[in-house]
Amino acid sequence: MSVFTNPVSTAGRHSEAYINAILELLGKRDPMRILETTPDGLRVCLADLTPEERRRPEQAGKWSALNVVQHLAHSEIVWAYRIRLVVAEDRPTLTGYDQDRWVSELGAQNDDVDEVLDQFVAERRFNLRFLTRLPTDAFERVGIHSERGEERLDHMVRLYAGHDLVHLRQLERIADAVRA
Repeated sequence: MSVFTNPVSTAGRHSEAYINAILELLGKRDPMRILETTPDGLRVCLADLTPEERRRPEQAGKWSALNVVQHLAHSEIVWAYRIRLVVAEDRPTLTGYDQDRWVSELGAQNDDVDEVLDQFVAERRFNLRFLTRLPTDAFERVGIHSERGEERLDHMVRLYAGHDLVHLRQLERIADAVRA
């Protein structure tokens, strides 16, 4: 199992390894630039896949390209709430969620990938506009993640940028698998 596989059952125990791997993947790249360019990267990953290939998982028990895009749209909603909590409240609790359940229970298999992607792009634009209007000291504000502990807003931005990179790589892997 990859360090990037983050099931809720082990999220607390493996959070440090998960965070370190995500931040290592991000490296010294500008997280805001990654967050801005992810929608274009998603479009590139999906461009050559047929509607059927977009729904086919790379293997049994794994996500399809559709599921990955649904997860990113779900995550963007959660992130929107979390970053606003951190800015507006003192040390708010940031509740974790079961990403696999959200995909299985909320991610309808009949969704159109392009429509879900459009939703993600609109949500991302909304969040980036919010972040770019914040004063610099707002990025020092802290939330308390229920699985990972204390997280500053600037750290959350880096995590979400790395999270994007993880899923862009995943989409490339899925595309290769479903076309083979």
